Amino acid sequence: MALVERHDEDGLCTLVLNRPEALNALSPSLFVELREHLERIATEIDAVGCVILAGAGRSFSAGNDLKAIQAGELPPSEHFQAETLERIERLPQPVIAAVQGHCYTGSLELALACDLMICARSARFADTHGKWGMSPRWGMSQRLPRRVGLLAAKEMMFSGRVIGGEEAARIGLANECVDDDRLLPRAIEMARAFLANSWFTLRADKMLVNAGLDRTLADGLRYEREEGPGRAPDSADRVRRFMAK
Repeated sequence: MALVERHDEDGLCTLVLNRPEALNALSPSLFVELREHLERIATEIDAVGCVILAGAGRSFSAGNDLKAIQAGELPPSEHFQAETLERIERLPQPVIAAVQGHCYTGSLELALACDLMICARSARFADTHGKWGMSPRWGMSQRLPRRVGLLAAKEMMFSGRVIGGEEAARIGLANECVDDDRLLPRAIEMARAFLANSWFTLRADKMLVNAGLDRTLADGLRYEREEGPGRAPDSADRVRRFMAK
C-alpha cells in the first residue's frame, strides 16, 4: 500500500497522505514517498498546473510519528524532512493544503510549506513542541510568523494550545474554513480557478513572491523587474482571443 497516493486529472495533481489508521503520522518512510512524488511533479510543468495536498480519513496528520522515532526508524539524511518541506515550497506549481481533523506540530509545518490552505470545521491546529521538550527543526519558527504574524505565532508556539478551523481562518493560518463535506470540493474549486489562468503566470507569481520574501522591498521590486520571466509563449494568443470576443 502506498503511503502517499497520487491522483491526476486535467492538470490537477492530488497527493494524499495514506496512513489513516495512524492518523497519517509522518514516518520517515512516508516522507521518502512524498519526496519522490515532489521530485517528479517539479519536472512535469506541462502536465501539472496545481497540486493539492490532503490526508486520508479523519485527519490531515497527527504530526511526526513518535512510534517510528522510538522504533529507530531513520530518514535517509539528517535534515530530510525539513528539506522535503522546502521542496514543496520550491515546487513550480501552487500547492493547496486541504486540512481536516488533526494538524499538529510536524504536520502543521508540512501544511505551512504549502502556498494556501483550505481547512474543515473539524480541523485542529497546534504546535506541541513544548509538550515533548523539543524545538522546531522543520520550519515552524520561520513559516508560522510569516503566515499569521509575530504575536499570534509566538502565542501558539509558547502555549501549545489547539485552535479550531474557524480561528485558523480568522488569524490567516488558512484561507477559508468550510464544512467537512466541502473540504476537498472547495480545494478543487480553488485549484480549477487557478488552472483556468496561464500556468506560466502561476509559476512566475509563485517564484517572484517567494523570492521577494528574502529581500527588502526595493530589492524585491528590482528582482521582479530584472529577473521576472516576462510573458508566456501563448500570451499574444490569449490577448487575441480576448479581443475577438
